[in-house]
Amino acid sequence: MKPLQPTIRPAARSVARTATRVAARLLGTGALLWAAAAAPALAGTVQDRVKAGNTVRVCIWPDYYGISLRHPRTQQLAGIDIDLSAEFGRDIKAAVQYVDSSFATLIDDLKGDRCDIAMFAVGQLPARQEQLAFTRPYLQSDIYGVTTKGNRVVQRWEDIDKPGVAVAVQAGTFMEPVMAAELKQARLVRVSPPATRERELEAGRVDVFMTDYPYSRRLLDNADWATLISPPAPLHVLPYAYAMKKGDAAWLAMADDFVARIQRDGRLEAAAKRHGLGPIVRLR
Repeated sequence: MKPLQPTIRPAARSVARTATRVAARLLGTGALLWAAAAAPALAGTVQDRVKAGNTVRVCIWPDYYGISLRHPRTQQLAGIDIDLSAEFGRDIKAAVQYVDSSFATLIDDLKGDRCDIAMFAVGQLPARQEQLAFTRPYLQSDIYGVTTKGNRVVQRWEDIDKPGVAVAVQAGTFMEPVMAAELKQARLVRVSPPATRERELEAGRVDVFMTDYPYSRRLLDNADWATLISPPAPLHVLPYAYAMKKGDAAWLAMADDFVARIQRDGRLEAAAKRHGLGPIVRLR
């Protein structure tokens, strides 16, 4: 019987290896089936969390006049997206919790789950679209210049891109890459908090700063020294929308449906008029 042992052992090992490979294939198939079954559970995770906690975390930039401004004295928030975020909360039956953000930190704040949605007129820049998901647009704006009345250096749009002119932009806004590409002779100055474009302009460290329509209203409504310079032709009209992190189709659909509703039922147009933004509203 002993001579038979060398023949039996290799056969047993072969059977064992075959059984192991079959088990591995079955395990792999099971893992794939489990993953396929689990995938639907991953969809709508933000929506589920919002419903479970009855709270939606909304990122805002609290220095955005007409959009989501926090009054420095009263600390009260006001603007179109304060009104509309409240409407959003009512529509989805959730309390709104505001989270301070900015254009410079927007992507990190959303991808890092500091908030569920950004509602502060987020321009749909290609670089942002690569990182974030967007609803349909609800506002749009071109770029405008703001300077001081009686400014001897910049009086017309044609004066901006000249040698020796210092042009300020807020770091992280869509004006930054646009003006970096547009300016051939002037010097671009990127302004980051706690510095502000208007203080740099008042101090004479820049000759003009570039902004969008909502922010320009802040200066024209509150500063008697400021004057607006409009481009002679459309320069870079950018659509504004609400943003969220990618990968959650159900949550995006819920937010997009909200924008479609307020465009149809008059809430968007009414909020835009209350905050002086009627000229830049998008109803489709």
